[in-house]
Amino acid sequence: MKLNKFANVLAGTFLLTGVLTQAWADDTNTTNTDPSGTYVWTTPGRNGGPDRTNTLVLKLDGDKLTGSLVSPGRGGQVNTTEITDGKVTGADVSFSVVRSFNDNTLTNNYSGTMADGTIKGKIEFTRNGEARSRDWEAKKQ
Repeated sequence: MKLNKFANVLAGTFLLTGVLTQAWADDTNTTNTDPSGTYVWTTPGRNGGPDRTNTLVLKLDGDKLTGSLVSPGRGGQVNTTEITDGKVTGADVSFSVVRSFNDNTLTNNYSGTMADGTIKGKIEFTRNGEARSRDWEAKKQ
């Protein structure tokens, strides 16, 4: 009898573990992390100039990611650009920033993964006809 009870308890434990594991997997695979907030990161200045501080403001509204990027421009001016194509899938975040100047358009495609108040990933862009990328890491304020 004791062996039967032990077997039943063991089987129940395995069943419960399986159900809980599946529920956790379903929850983590379908729930998007909310990246809403203000993030800051610094990039080295051009030609040895002062570092440039960028501020990203994100807002998740349903499944749509919106926001803006504030970055230093030439001559001390500050540029604010709305993000486009914002997406959140689980902990992955992506969006584009399109800037126009002197009849030229430059698109930076940002992608990254959120963890512990930080988005870490890549910025991809084309310069002089050549595809390039660089790392970025923004910390939530």
